Amino acid sequence: MRQKSGQQKPTADKAIDDICRATRKSYSAEEKIRIVLEGLRG
Repeated sequence: MRQKSGQQKPTADKAIDDICRATRKSYSAEEKIRIVLEGLRG
């Protein structure tokens, strides 16, 4: 089946995507460096 171009996602899927984006953790540069160093050590 082909979808029409311009067809939007159902609202439930869009709401889930928005929630996932909003709850995504952001790390500071300091935290990122610490995570990388831990990975290199262990």
